[in-house]
Amino acid sequence: MSRNIEPLNLLKVRDDYIPMQFIVDGDKLKLRADTVLPSWLATEEFGHRDLRNRIEPWLTSLFQSEHLSLLAGSGLTHAVHYLAAGKGAAGMGALTLSHYHTEINDAAKQAGEAAGREHGNLEDQLRVANELLRGLEILQKHDESTALRQELQTGMQAFAQSILASEAGIASAQEEKREQAFNTLVTFLMSFASRTGVRDRLNIFTTNYDRLIEAGAELAGLHLLDRFLGKLMPIFRSSRMDLDMHYNPPGIRGEPRYLEGVARYTKLHGSVDWVQTGKDIRRIGLPFGAASVEPYFQAPGLGDATAHELMIYPNAAKDRETADYPYVELFRDLAAAVCRPNSTLVTYGYSFGDEHINRVIRDMLTIPSTHLVVISYDDPLGRIMQTYREMGRPSQISLLIGPALADLTNLTENYLPKSAIDKTTFRMSDLLKQRMGAEQPPAKRPVAETDAFDGSDLV
Repeated sequence: MSRNIEPLNLLKVRDDYIPMQFIVDGDKLKLRADTVLPSWLATEEFGHRDLRNRIEPWLTSLFQSEHLSLLAGSGLTHAVHYLAAGKGAAGMGALTLSHYHTEINDAAKQAGEAAGREHGNLEDQLRVANELLRGLEILQKHDESTALRQELQTGMQAFAQSILASEAGIASAQEEKREQAFNTLVTFLMSFASRTGVRDRLNIFTTNYDRLIEAGAELAGLHLLDRFLGKLMPIFRSSRMDLDMHYNPPGIRGEPRYLEGVARYTKLHGSVDWVQTGKDIRRIGLPFGAASVEPYFQAPGLGDATAHELMIYPNAAKDRETADYPYVELFRDLAAAVCRPNSTLVTYGYSFGDEHINRVIRDMLTIPSTHLVVISYDDPLGRIMQTYREMGRPSQISLLIGPALADLTNLTENYLPKSAIDKTTFRMSDLLKQRMGAEQPPAKRPVAETDAFDGSDLV
């Protein structure tokens, strides 16, 4: 994510049919010359308060939908890393191979172009290389398959190191900035998780391999329910979706109440601490921002696990891996959570580069009562607006794109619902309405024939 060139600011909420484009000019905001003046603005110049009055009540209403889901992409990691370390998180470098290098790169490039990317990325390379490895093993070319497997292990190790380096960049940042970054992350998460007890649990989905959301949830005291069961070395289970957390208030009779601060959590693309051991997927005790994953493989029960067994390389261009364990379970959770009536899905930092996720979102929008909120710092590849136009359902989509809207600090301070005061605010509003309704308006004096009529009695 580049922060040197300010990307376009684009807003579409409420009953807007056409997205509004504007630029930041000091403390003022101005519409672009080719943008039609919306009905809720009086002039082409406006301020941040006008945006807040337009956006915050709308998001507050959507966040109390019957079903609410958050999809976080790499933009969230970059945003928090930028707040803590003053730069973006480490990116995914290309995989260096000496065996079948040209063939793997050409196939990865074709896969990237098919998915709408200009070039193939590391995930495309890993997928193609693993497919080739399987082919060599079927052809019983043992020497070539052994050499390619060793190179893949080295590549996966480097990939894991880049993920841990991003975590370490946040964990080892200067204390004041690190606290600010984590406080902003906590505020961001709790804006979504603070739902009334009668609503369905918040569903958090992420395409990231790092553990930033887990770290933020720990600081916020937010309980995350995922598919892993156990304490020492949790194992991935298919039978965990009906689990929840309740409590019994003192003196209460009847059914227990939902415990506040609980969310369901799904990592769609796996995680840097997921390891395949035999027939099981386990989560190892890898500290946040650890120097390397290798020392944590040296434990009973992991066998001869290496970086090649890390579950961090799902297929992002085609759907083959989504039909294999455990990805079939993860994407089933996504579809089951969002494709329901009265459901709202909020994406943050997601570039719409994964077609298997976009397909679920398209299916969700076929239900008229669903809504999609897209929040992104920028749209460098044009994928967001392209997908917006292709879906063809503008009344069910809200857009907040650009640093004036989606910068994590601006977003949490100005536009997201405030989790700690919203319930109190609602109660105060109801109380004021009751009091105003109970008060009798003063009787109006009838207009005498000699009185000068100035219209004041009609106000």
